[in-house]
Amino acid sequence: MDSFEWNKIFGGVLAGLVAVLGVSITSDMMFARHLPEKPGYEVAGAEEAPAAGAAAAEAEKPAAFYLASADVAKGEAVFKKCAACHNVDPGGANGTGPALHGVVGRPIAAAAGFSYSDALSGMKSKNWDWDNLWGWLKSPKAFMAGNKMSFAGITKPEDRAAVIAYLNSKSASPLPLPAAPAEEAPAAEEAAPAAEEAAPVADAAAK
Repeated sequence: MDSFEWNKIFGGVLAGLVAVLGVSITSDMMFARHLPEKPGYEVAGAEEAPAAGAAAAEAEKPAAFYLASADVAKGEAVFKKCAACHNVDPGGANGTGPALHGVVGRPIAAAAGFSYSDALSGMKSKNWDWDNLWGWLKSPKAFMAGNKMSFAGITKPEDRAAVIAYLNSKSASPLPLPAAPAEEAPAAEEAAPAAEEAAPVADAAAK
């Protein structure tokens, strides 16, 4: 085969490649892709981080504020996620976690027969009062580093208060829920002393 024939073969291959490239470019121009503004699906449980102003406006109030109006029935529903590890029935046995009947107000790490972590065992001198339960249920790891609890915590304060109210009801002697704390004095009342101090100055200037 002479060089002329080889040139024809190479020319044909090159022409084919150019044709394929041309078709690809043309199809991209004709059928341009437009990505949606929002994804076609959302990941369950993913939440957008609130703006700094919104986070400040929704800052948690003291535990007593939520406990005063806590819904026991709602607490029972929320507690179902805990029932796999904890028993709340009278005389109930320990499970993966300690039995919780009568837990509100009792000493920490006091469930008979349960092997507590050293972290919680070191708190036996304290009780599961409202504030300690509040901190524990919000984040066990943050409340006491080194404990064996794998539960991440209950984010919503209303749900947290409802669970505590439900646990309180699971007792031979439930404790009275704390009263809601008094609201802070309005800004108008804070401004009143300043206005009273300024009045004599204004009267002197008028004379």
